[in-house]
Amino acid sequence: MKKVLITGANKSIGFETARQLAKRNYYIYLGSRDEKNGEEAVEKLRKEGLTNVEALIIDVSQPASVAKAREVLGAKTEVLDILINNAGISGGFPQPAGTTGLKTIQEVFNTNFFGTINVTEAFLDLLKKSEQPVIVNVTSGLASLTLQNDPSWQFYKSKSAAYGPSKTALNAYTIALAYEMRDTPFKINAVDPGYTATDFNRHAGHNDVSTAASHIVKVATTDKSGPTGKYISWDNNPSTGDSPW
Repeated sequence: MKKVLITGANKSIGFETARQLAKRNYYIYLGSRDEKNGEEAVEKLRKEGLTNVEALIIDVSQPASVAKAREVLGAKTEVLDILINNAGISGGFPQPAGTTGLKTIQEVFNTNFFGTINVTEAFLDLLKKSEQPVIVNVTSGLASLTLQNDPSWQFYKSKSAAYGPSKTALNAYTIALAYEMRDTPFKINAVDPGYTATDFNRHAGHNDVSTAASHIVKVATTDKSGPTGKYISWDNNPSTGDSPW
């Protein structure tokens, strides 16, 4: 049974991703920064008959928490097949470029960008032991610099000083890591699950969490012929997922 770690998986898109992968017979380490929330999420899935899931306490913004999570997971398994870096924060909206405080921008980057890098580096050794390791970095359509400069784009006015740029940086990191692993079995991609009704947007998105999670699952379960080093967004291209950077 292949093993998956999903950060920020106690609710919303992360939780639904855990559910869909568990139904496909993957073993899920459900990442949550809060132990109570993590255990409650696991219990919900177990009540659905999904016993191949357990909570892993991990706060990606805290290096000590990531190190502890690596220690705990390393005692349970020698191999990790899939890492889904889903944990993220918005920082609150609106975020005007001229007045959003540096503290807010740093907090968002600490979770969405630096936290993802820390988690990836911490678990990379376990991933390297997989026959077909996969990393999915959950990004956003707002990360596209090309679309952010296109007045005809439906979200053209959705500018942010912290959230969008943190995901743009994450996309850049994805390219760099995929290139570094280009001669290995790794598949590493940035996936935009689409504008989804979640706490991030006061449930204003046009996608539901099931649809959003299915996009992540599709890329996470890619085979050896699948893409790597790509930015995939079905909101921007519903037919292929191709998206301009």
